Amino acid sequence: MVEALQTFFQENFPPQLAVLLISMIPLVECRGAIPFGMVVLNLPMWEVVPIAIIGNIIPVPFILLLIRPVINWFKKTKLFRPLAEWLEAKADKKKDKVLKYSKWGLFAFVAIPIPGTGAWTGALIAALLDLRVRSAFFTILMGMICAALIMTVGSALVDGVLSGQWPAEFEAIGEYLGTAKDYITSFFSDHSVAVS
Repeated sequence: MVEALQTFFQENFPPQLAVLLISMIPLVECRGAIPFGMVVLNLPMWEVVPIAIIGNIIPVPFILLLIRPVINWFKKTKLFRPLAEWLEAKADKKKDKVLKYSKWGLFAFVAIPIPGTGAWTGALIAALLDLRVRSAFFTILMGMICAALIMTVGSALVDGVLSGQWPAEFEAIGEYLGTAKDYITSFFSDHSVAVS
């Protein structure tokens, strides 16, 4: 299945558009798009990472603003009621972690690139918990940037191991990580982003 999707995107889209579209897919997001772009398509890190972040953030405002009315409408229909209940149950299972740590909980939930986490689920949880849209959006964006950094380092390491040589961009990763760390730290300390 993975090979079929890989072939589909490689054959039907220019490489940059393929990365953008893959990063918009729920559960795959930028954590799948970055390795795909860097390792499979051999695109440079500086090109893949911003495209993946942009693609991953595009659905977030729509989820934050529209998911609650959509779920309420789904609940009124026989056909979509199970989907609405599943979405609510999924958000309900994860909400304790987010509520316990407030903005840091939402940030960590999006930032740690493991199955079941990410921007889509973070936005769903934020919307169903009625968190402030603007604060939730920026917290999710910061978490997404952190997840992208983790996946970039991982992808560069995998690419280096598979190719037997380190990519030229790998030397820039330390600089990239330092800049991103400074930006994220200053964002949270200077802007007091509250999500509840």
